Amino acid sequence: MTVIDEKSIDYLADKARIIRKYIVQMIGEAGSGHPGGSLSAADIMSVLYFKVLNIDPQNPFDPDRDRFVLSKGHAAPVLYAVLAEKGFFPVEDLWTLRKLNSPLQGHPDMTKLAGVEMSTGSLGQGLSAANGMALAARVTGKNYRTFVMLGDGEIEEGQIWEAAMTAAHYQLDNLIGFLDNNGLQIDGPVDQVMSPLPLSQKWEAFGWEVIEINGHDLEEIWKAIQKGLAVKGKPTMIICKTIKGKGVSYMEDKAEWHGSAPDREQVEIALKELEGGSKNDE
Repeated sequence: MTVIDEKSIDYLADKARIIRKYIVQMIGEAGSGHPGGSLSAADIMSVLYFKVLNIDPQNPFDPDRDRFVLSKGHAAPVLYAVLAEKGFFPVEDLWTLRKLNSPLQGHPDMTKLAGVEMSTGSLGQGLSAANGMALAARVTGKNYRTFVMLGDGEIEEGQIWEAAMTAAHYQLDNLIGFLDNNGLQIDGPVDQVMSPLPLSQKWEAFGWEVIEINGHDLEEIWKAIQKGLAVKGKPTMIICKTIKGKGVSYMEDKAEWHGSAPDREQVEIALKELEGGSKNDE
């Protein structure tokens, strides 16, 4: 089914807005974190967690559950926000981000928080882990799907391309990747720091099905996932054109908000902007 109705779009847009508010609030409370790449991924995560993934917060270790790996682990706030909204843990726990003894550390830790499938943060390793999960499903006869999110700065890492070859070699058609292509990394524009361009041609050359979309268009995200799930014989990479800091005007498309926390006044400005948005302005 590749059609999604307007009611579902509105629902997902509201979830994305809530996720963005949580991101801003928790990073502001922590006084540190990575808002830019968390905000750019919120729409993708909304569709995944509230429309696609077969997961149950009451049974987080179900062997038949779908898997999601946040390879760009510094964007942990978007993962924590969506897990809290999904019911894996109380929303109030979000305000303990990066605090001593909190399970919500600066990068996801699978030993501390249910719903986190892989400990990530050292960039470039998540795709390899996702490959293993997808291959394990085939070997054990399971039908779960594996999804992984990469950053466009992250794919400057050599291990990503070794993993890309591996996924294609083993024809992992139960694996779908999302490339959060917001064009910026901590040191500036991705194409100036260490250009991975052209993106689509590279992934195609490595044997992947490639789908290019607007990563803030909820319907496009949904349709791309459905198309990817139908692909046979190779993995799929969905290249999502996004805006770093999406939804917060003073953060949008600014590299300096890759890893800077808003102060109390900036948090209030951001929350007002997010609250004032229409239900589906993506």
